[in-house]
Amino acid sequence: MESSASNGHRFRRIPRQSYAASLKLDPLLDENLEQWPHLNELVQCYRTDWVKDDNKYGHYESIGPIQFHNQIFEGPDTDIETEMHLANARQSKTEDSADEELPSTSGIQPSGSSIPESSNLLLLKHFGESPLPAYEPVFDWENERSMIFGQRNPETHLPQYASGLKIAVKVLSLSFQAGLVEPFYGTISLYNRERREKLSEDFSFQLSPPEMQDASSSSEQRGIFHLDAPSASVCLLIQLEKPATEENGVTPSVYSRKEPVHLTEREKQKLQVWSRIMPYRESFAWAIIPLFDSNITAPSGGSASPGSPLTPSMSGSGSQDHVMEPIAKITSEGKLNYTSAVVVEVSNLNKVKEGYTEDSLQDPKRKVHKPVKGVLRLEIEKLQASSVDWENTLESGHTIYGSVEHVDRLNDPSITRCPSNGSYGPHYASSKSISFQGKEMARNGSIAQSNLEFAADDFQAFDFRTTTRNEPFLQLFHCLYVYPLNVSMSRKRNLFIRVELRKDDVDIRKPPLEFSILQAMHPREPAASLQKWAHTQVAVAARVACYHDEIKVSLPAIWTPLHHLLFTFFHVDLQTKLEAPKPVVIGYASVPLSTHAQFRSEVSLPIMRELVPHYLQDTVKERLDYLEDGKNVFRLRLRLCSSLYPISERIRDFFLEYDRHTLRTSPPWGSELLEAINSLKNVDSTALLQFLHPILNMLLHLIGNGGETLQVAAFRAMVNILTRVQQESVDEAERNVYLVNYVDFAFDDFGGRQPPVYPGLSTVWGSLARSKAKGYRVGPVYDDVLAMAWFFLELIVKSMALEQTRLYYHNLPSGEDVPPMQLKEGVFRCIMQLYDCLITEVHERCKKGLGLAKYLNSSLAFFCYDLLSIIEPRQVFELVSLYLDKFSGVCQAVLHDCKLTFLQIICDHDLFVEMPGRDPSDRNYLSSVLIQEIFLTWDHDDLSMRAKAARILVVLLCKHEFDVRYQKTEDKLYIAQLYFPLVGQILDEMPVFYNLSAIEKREVLIIILEIIRNLDDASLVKAWQQSIARTRLFFKLLEEGLVHFEHRRPADSMLISNSSRSPGQEKPASPKYSERLSPAINHYLSEAARHEVRPQGTPENGYLWQRVNSQLSSPSQPYSLREALAQAQSSRIGASTQALRESLHPILRQKLELWEENLSAAVSLQVLEIAEKFSRTAASHSIATDYAKLDCLTSIFMNVFSRNQPLEFWKALFPVFNSVFELHGATLMARENDRFLKQVAFHLLRLAVFRNDNIRKRAVIGLQILVRSSFSYFTQTARLRVMLTITLSELMSEVQVTQMKSDGTLEESGEARRLRMSLTEMADESKSPNLLNDCGLPDNSLVSVPQNSSENHWSWTEVKYLADSLLLALDASLEHALLASVMTVDRYAAAEGFYKLALAFAPVPDLHIMWLLHLCDAHQEMQSWAEAAQCAVAVAGVVMQALVSRNDGVWSNEHVNALRKICPMVSSEITSEASAAEVEGYGASKLTVDSAVKYLQLANKLFSQAELYHFCASILELVIPVYKSRRSYGQLAKCHTMLTNIYESILEQESSPIPFTDATYYRVGFYGEKFGRLDRKEYVYREPRDVRLGDIMEKLSHIYESRMGGTTLHVIPDSRQVKADELEPSVCYLQITAVDPVMEDEDLGSRRERIFSLSTGSIRARVFDRFLFDTPFTKNGKTQGGLEDQWKRRTVLQTEGSFPALVNRLVVTKSESLEFSPVENAIGMIETRTAALRNELEEPRSSEGDQLPRLQSLQRILQGSVAVQVNSGVLSVCTAFLSGEPATRLRSQELQQLIAALLEFMAVCKRAIRVHFRLIGEEDQDFHTQLVNGFQSLTAELSHYIPAILSEL
Repeated sequence: MESSASNGHRFRRIPRQSYAASLKLDPLLDENLEQWPHLNELVQCYRTDWVKDDNKYGHYESIGPIQFHNQIFEGPDTDIETEMHLANARQSKTEDSADEELPSTSGIQPSGSSIPESSNLLLLKHFGESPLPAYEPVFDWENERSMIFGQRNPETHLPQYASGLKIAVKVLSLSFQAGLVEPFYGTISLYNRERREKLSEDFSFQLSPPEMQDASSSSEQRGIFHLDAPSASVCLLIQLEKPATEENGVTPSVYSRKEPVHLTEREKQKLQVWSRIMPYRESFAWAIIPLFDSNITAPSGGSASPGSPLTPSMSGSGSQDHVMEPIAKITSEGKLNYTSAVVVEVSNLNKVKEGYTEDSLQDPKRKVHKPVKGVLRLEIEKLQASSVDWENTLESGHTIYGSVEHVDRLNDPSITRCPSNGSYGPHYASSKSISFQGKEMARNGSIAQSNLEFAADDFQAFDFRTTTRNEPFLQLFHCLYVYPLNVSMSRKRNLFIRVELRKDDVDIRKPPLEFSILQAMHPREPAASLQKWAHTQVAVAARVACYHDEIKVSLPAIWTPLHHLLFTFFHVDLQTKLEAPKPVVIGYASVPLSTHAQFRSEVSLPIMRELVPHYLQDTVKERLDYLEDGKNVFRLRLRLCSSLYPISERIRDFFLEYDRHTLRTSPPWGSELLEAINSLKNVDSTALLQFLHPILNMLLHLIGNGGETLQVAAFRAMVNILTRVQQESVDEAERNVYLVNYVDFAFDDFGGRQPPVYPGLSTVWGSLARSKAKGYRVGPVYDDVLAMAWFFLELIVKSMALEQTRLYYHNLPSGEDVPPMQLKEGVFRCIMQLYDCLITEVHERCKKGLGLAKYLNSSLAFFCYDLLSIIEPRQVFELVSLYLDKFSGVCQAVLHDCKLTFLQIICDHDLFVEMPGRDPSDRNYLSSVLIQEIFLTWDHDDLSMRAKAARILVVLLCKHEFDVRYQKTEDKLYIAQLYFPLVGQILDEMPVFYNLSAIEKREVLIIILEIIRNLDDASLVKAWQQSIARTRLFFKLLEEGLVHFEHRRPADSMLISNSSRSPGQEKPASPKYSERLSPAINHYLSEAARHEVRPQGTPENGYLWQRVNSQLSSPSQPYSLREALAQAQSSRIGASTQALRESLHPILRQKLELWEENLSAAVSLQVLEIAEKFSRTAASHSIATDYAKLDCLTSIFMNVFSRNQPLEFWKALFPVFNSVFELHGATLMARENDRFLKQVAFHLLRLAVFRNDNIRKRAVIGLQILVRSSFSYFTQTARLRVMLTITLSELMSEVQVTQMKSDGTLEESGEARRLRMSLTEMADESKSPNLLNDCGLPDNSLVSVPQNSSENHWSWTEVKYLADSLLLALDASLEHALLASVMTVDRYAAAEGFYKLALAFAPVPDLHIMWLLHLCDAHQEMQSWAEAAQCAVAVAGVVMQALVSRNDGVWSNEHVNALRKICPMVSSEITSEASAAEVEGYGASKLTVDSAVKYLQLANKLFSQAELYHFCASILELVIPVYKSRRSYGQLAKCHTMLTNIYESILEQESSPIPFTDATYYRVGFYGEKFGRLDRKEYVYREPRDVRLGDIMEKLSHIYESRMGGTTLHVIPDSRQVKADELEPSVCYLQITAVDPVMEDEDLGSRRERIFSLSTGSIRARVFDRFLFDTPFTKNGKTQGGLEDQWKRRTVLQTEGSFPALVNRLVVTKSESLEFSPVENAIGMIETRTAALRNELEEPRSSEGDQLPRLQSLQRILQGSVAVQVNSGVLSVCTAFLSGEPATRLRSQELQQLIAALLEFMAVCKRAIRVHFRLIGEEDQDFHTQLVNGFQSLTAELSHYIPAILSEL
């Protein structure tokens, strides 16, 4: 691991920046300080550099933000991928450079592409990115640390004026109406006009007319003023002076006259000459400029009024809202930026008539000032708060705590942290000004320069409030400001005063003693050295002279009672006589420093006429002569500003005693010092705070090397002081800001000038702690010691660290780390004892539930944390193990919490992972303890504790993962190995994992994935070698990962309920925006939502933001709607995640989804990567797993396939899928894994439906890989075909194969189209190579060579066959679905739909049977009993065939053939493979003899309902063998009874005089485009026997009219041949014709008319597949003609299949027609009648007795043949063909045939009449007579045409 310090030096020196421009320390201070140790301490304290430990607050350098890009999911919305491509194209055109979030160029590389990373090796192994960045996309180390209880936050450094504003003022020019002729002088200071007091010292300037300017003009200098916060009452007070006016000269009123004045040349010259002579000045004018608007109190940045150059939003910390704003705000308003100053023209200069004091400025009595006609131009600029300045100047933008860029490890550029209470402040909670640091620096580099400039040239005005503030002095300042106010005299004079500082009152007139005047006066002119004296203005002709001058005096470090200020009063004549005017002394006054300088005081003094030697002594004073009768006529004000001279007497006493003790001038027992130390506790708090640093230093000095009594006293005093400071802290922080600043910056252990403090400090404290432990009374102070323990511990640590650095500083080779320091035995023992006592305190106070204990616990943890970087880690180990022994095992929640916090803090250390144990080989004591404890915590009852434990680990891993220093592969590996034992523990006790709530499970899973990701293969393999069960559990965890991180579109989450299975659903702390991401995200988003965060980054983003924003929040609503919604939501506990997300800003919501989908992708890819490693390892059989089933792999695959995965995952999946099948195909394709295969097949088909083409292509490849494996291991695909058919059937029920068209009809959906495309592609040989290339698979992936053979078994024809059979199933399903709307109306189509499905799924017996039974039900509803029965037979056939092929039935192939005669559909296609395919839920188990018998009996029942009894007989004959083999005689008896009944029914049918018909048949032709697939097709319909032609017409019209949608439907009335092309295209036509079934052996060429009853002579199976109908027609085009013209066309139709079939209609496959001429017709007609009669005569009857039916039928036939009225039949033939002309037309052969037929007819009639005579009784005699008469007359008629007839008969 790389070290914590980047260059061997831990400490950084920060130079003191003094605020006074010229601070080379005043010579007065550079006297010999050695004799004043306390002064030495003070000066050291203010002058030495600050020393800061850069690593104290942890060290973390974040890697750059990780860029996510949109994952492409198959979703209901549009095809995102295309959109993204388009977006890319657009963006790359607009901005080639900014590829911020282009999916293609983003940081996440698709696997396999080149990766521009140094750690190439590592990344190339990984399929995807680490899941951690997406889980913690806004990982904020600072923030995570700040959540730790008792976390110490770095404080902003507090150099003087760190807070607040700085304002630079530069005087540009002064111009008057009258012209600038003489020089003007002026001062500017900050002034509070409400309190009427000056806030800063004066900044002086001088403006001369151009001709008088010398080269070194001061106009370049700026005055810099400091300000706490903007306030309306703060102004700039400007006071102008000019040379005192010459008597009778040009008066100053020329500058204020109303009418324009032009000075003459002479006047100008006069003025200039005078101003050169006259060194004294008089007041001229003043002005007050407000700096801020009066509405400053409102935090809104109101625009600046013309008079106020600084808008309030300029304030750094005045209004916290604006910390991030001002730049943008002000530039947009065109007001101040940080670098551009504002020029202010001051025209309201008020001219004064006479001298004034500042107090009287705004005195209402004196308000009548004339305005000056002139303008003073100033340039005013706001500077940043100084702490930032100087840190930036030092480091050019790299700030102390790791610059903003690092800390803001925002994973994407578009969201800044919002500084709300610092929770996301770029740095720390309390940092106010720091938020400007890095960023501004970069924005305008000029700051750094400007800061450097003012160090040299600018005048930093001292801020008087420094002396009254409650904060430590950090600078050295030691001045006295003198303000002469007024002198009241009895006569008018031109009076001015000279001020000087003297160190004694020896008579001043003797020149040798000149040096008693100290050079102490600060000059007005810049950059000049100190002067001996200073003058005030001249009060012209005033009896009461008023002054507003400020005279700054530098004081000596130590003053004696003789140091005093001497004032000399002069009068000067303001006119020139012979020479320049000379001032005349009027008197003197003096003030001794020691009496008055201690405070801000006003003093009134009398004025002495003369100076007498020793004029300060009281005895001399009494003898002096005073002006004005010795009244106190001179009033002045003094203001002492000193960080050396404490005003508090007690502190001065302490300093004094300290000096005496140090210099050993006091008695050795030092009781006075003890008293002084003890009385420190009574010092008032302000003074104490101001001198905090030096006092602490001195006390530490005493603790470090005083005697024991002093040590203890000093220690107690220190505790007391610290406690007071802590209690008075304003911000309630645990660590007071001033104390932190002292430890972090000021304390430097005396710069190595004396031995380090820590041994003394730990000894004193240790002995106190031990006394307490032994039970002595140590007073209430001990609780304070514990409360302030953090301070002492941090001091001890810093002292050690400084010693360590100093030890090794010089002899350390550059670039190496400082080696750890071995503590001396004694000191270490002392620290151990102290530590032990403190742990005991924590332990005991914890049990009592005292708050202090937890803080103390954190302090102890930080102590160890700090020591790790300083001393030998083994010594730290002693301390840590001491702690852990005390808190071992599972303990009370409170103690446990403390222990977790302790570990959390220590583990944040960079070196923590390497912390050694007792045994040097045990490198990782801490990490193993951590794992142990965290695992224990997950089993703890306290739920919040579990969450905390999980969080600790996640944060730790994030820190490792995102830290620049740990990016090397070996580092990552080391870390992974370190934590890997945790995974082992989880596997050992899985219930612990299962008991966690969903949130914690996610945390744990992320940890596991992260560890495994970076682990080397060897360690993984070792983990898999332990036992089969353990390996299985390992993969169970991965599956949990897939489940918990699956990405569901927000749309899905509405359907899928919240899946958090926590034991007691605890209320989430912050609203939950995301189920899947880290809990930290919710906090981040609720903050962001509160702030309506302003995304930076891409400019378009910003634009979009404003655009959206403007609609959302109007000025009248301070909240946006969204925010209100979010609040309402979060107030309702358990507000739905969905609603919360809706309430987010679109950009945030988009980010959230982006993170979630990337997380899901990363997790899936990670799991896939491990599965792939597992597959490779398992191939070598080197691990413990179930090799028969490889259930670990199969379960992972089933899991990933069934989840919603992004494209990137699918891309990575298929190469792995391929390699797994190559390595383990035999196992995976085996019967044991049917369930897995079926799942995989199902999901591949599901993917083949996807809209996203990339995924769809890969699914095709996946299917091909399955086919290849099938070829490899079975050399054929039958079983796979069954599998795919089954899964296709399941898919059809899930996928929507149809969609509504706009007109309400259904059409094929995109899904079905895509599936069809995929299936065709699967068998497309030409596309295959490209597909393989696209998916990154080798070209030979489809070559299938089984182990023991050499040739490739892959066969495209077989694949084509496979694909076609699937397409068939798809089409059938589609057609069935399209019928949905007409199912109820068009029963024929419905039945056909079922039939097609049954056919398509024939390879799978179960599905085949299922659809046949559906069909059977449909027929029964339609009462089509025969068809229903056929279905039952078909089902029985499937079962029988399966049984026969398995040889486990009572049947054989003959039986199957017998069935096939009844139902030809019983095909032989069902292979043994299919019937045996035991796929989960499918297969041979249902195919039993009993099920076959069940269906046969059903068929029997249905056939008997259809009255097709001969079928029943055949079926029962198949059932009987079963009962025989089972010897179930009861059943046999039943069967035979049934058979008897059946045969009787058959007899009855046959003997019926009306021949029995089981059905009527109609031919129906469809013509018209609207019929769709039926167009131009002919069908034969089988209808029940009572259906007449009219009925079927009505029925069909009803069915099709409803579907025609407005098209007219015509029924073609006749049965002639239809020429489809001649019909109207817009009309639909039906042609319906009754047809007759044709017997098997019938002679269709016979010209006889067919009488159906003729053919019923013998029992025949009523199976028909040919039908005929006869159509009469004439050749002359008429429809009807005489017999001689009437031709006949006989049409024979061949159907596809035979009736009764599985459906009610069969399509006509072939149609042939014969034509019969008229004469053939005639002959046929006669022959038909003859045959009918003969048939009747010859038919044998069952018994002679039963004559009745025969008589009836005979009578019927005879009546039709010979009755007179019917003669037309035979006679008409004769008249038509035998009379005259037709006879000549007939060929002789025809003629003879006709005559022969007629003769035979008559002969048979005669015979029949005779038989009739035999049969009749009395009642029929008349009828017989009629018959005989009819016959005779018929014979007579015929004899005309055929004379021979008479002889014949």
